[in-house]
Amino acid sequence: MRYERQIERGYYEAFTLAPRDWVPNNSKLALAIYRTAIPGAGGDLVAEFEALFEHNQWPPQWRDGIFDYHHFHSTAHEVLGVASGSADVIIGGPGGCVVTLHPGDALLLPAGTGHCLQAFNGNLRVVGAYPAGQQWDIRRDKLTPEELAAMESLPFPPSDPVLGERGPVIEQWLGMA
Repeated sequence: MRYERQIERGYYEAFTLAPRDWVPNNSKLALAIYRTAIPGAGGDLVAEFEALFEHNQWPPQWRDGIFDYHHFHSTAHEVLGVASGSADVIIGGPGGCVVTLHPGDALLLPAGTGHCLQAFNGNLRVVGAYPAGQQWDIRRDKLTPEELAAMESLPFPPSDPVLGERGPVIEQWLGMA
């Protein structure tokens, strides 16, 4: 199911992905692309994304680019905030769909969602954050049935990383509980 919702500064679109080869994706929890989560003109978007994610109980853990190889995280949900540059990111694993992200955009990836940097322009700077209490791993191989069950039973974060008390985590993820 794919849907779009307006937010104060822009909109987000959310959709689920079926498993693809060794990438489990997450057929239950929607990934979301927040367009203009933070306005890109002026200001320190790194600091703004860090403050936003921290406020919404998704502590920022790094500032960098995006890995240019296919991978996913099985032990944590992830949100990426683009502070500078632009990026074409393959989501869903090899042969997945390509999304273009610009400064101020954010990408919410439920655990298991494959992602890989395909190309970038400018000085790509991204802020990565995860729900409090979740520690990310980097997976480039198929999960065992036990690992898949553990991934699917990860706790839901208490709030959406961008919209807090509403947004896809609250509207769609918690509706699955």
